[in-house]
Amino acid sequence: MLTMNKINSLPKDFLRFISAVAIFGFAMAVVNAVFNNFLSETFTLGDFRRGMLELPRELPGFLVIFVSALLFYMCNRRLAVLSHILAAAGIYLVGHFSTTYALMLIWLFVFSMGQHIFLPLTQSIGMEFADKGKTGKRLGQLTGATNFAAIIGSFVVFIGFKFLNFTFSVSFTIAACALLVSAFLIFLMKPDKLYPKHSKFTLRKEYGLFYWLNILYGTRKQIFLTFAPWVLVTIFNKDTAMVATLLTIGGVIGIVFNPLLGRAIDRFGERRILMTEAAVLFAVCIGYGFSRMVFGETIAFYIAACCFIADQLLMSVSMARATYLKKIAVRPEDVTQTLTMGVTIDHFFSIGIALVSGLIWTKLGYQYVFLIAAVIAVVNFFSASRIRIN
Repeated sequence: MLTMNKINSLPKDFLRFISAVAIFGFAMAVVNAVFNNFLSETFTLGDFRRGMLELPRELPGFLVIFVSALLFYMCNRRLAVLSHILAAAGIYLVGHFSTTYALMLIWLFVFSMGQHIFLPLTQSIGMEFADKGKTGKRLGQLTGATNFAAIIGSFVVFIGFKFLNFTFSVSFTIAACALLVSAFLIFLMKPDKLYPKHSKFTLRKEYGLFYWLNILYGTRKQIFLTFAPWVLVTIFNKDTAMVATLLTIGGVIGIVFNPLLGRAIDRFGERRILMTEAAVLFAVCIGYGFSRMVFGETIAFYIAACCFIADQLLMSVSMARATYLKKIAVRPEDVTQTLTMGVTIDHFFSIGIALVSGLIWTKLGYQYVFLIAAVIAVVNFFSASRIRIN
């Protein structure tokens, strides 16, 4: 955790950036807490159609490397500003101008493009402020700040829907305003170094294991992001307030967990952390998918809720992949573009797994969707064991 004395000693640009990342986390928490209920109540989607929705939602993740290459004339920090403006515009339009399902998909695409452009920039910019051997610690601080802000976002949704008659439009407007504030804070940062155009779009064999780990992460991540809250909403019949409550609990734990995770990465290394993540994820997948077949409704929900929170925490282990990349990077300019390439690669597979999983849910049941995720966790365990850092 950051104390006040430590905060005052940090560079101004880092303080601006950690504040911007936190506010971004607040906005994402607001969106995540209401989005599935927004879909269910506004468009009454079926299970397969919900899976199909991930194509326009996640397509920007696949396109992000191409968009970043087209914007080669922008440094990372200015590109981050643009990403927030796109996300703000997109989510505002989702909330106020989704008069048809097709139109909502267009606005969702704009929002998602901004969100996905920023994802690799969070880690690459954050690592610029890290001392040697303490990259994990710095990323842990960023993630911890994000969790703290996400708690506030989830709490705002909980209070708003429970007592203040919030609507989905109000929630999305709050998120859009937060994203604009975050954009302004990053704009105040000094522009960073602009790398040559050719470094924006490159595949290198040296990063083959990093790419593969991103493929595995993308497929399992998409299953949980898409179908974990959908299970809560449609299988356990939980409302927006309950989803927001679980996100809040995960955020509270994450305030402490993520900085400790960052330090653990620095101390024990990426190999051990990623193998541990895979082992825990296997148990989470089995618990989330099959608890209802073994236990009664109440106990099954408690197990699913614990697994939901655990997976929320495990998402932060992605910083171990980022620190691993930085350690093996052939050139400093490779870090940002390879992180971005990782996003594109993982989304190519995550889009496919979302579509296939939607079909599997419809034909066989949601349990088998999480069985696939458990198999991916096993593959991830043995893949992470191959990590070697000279």
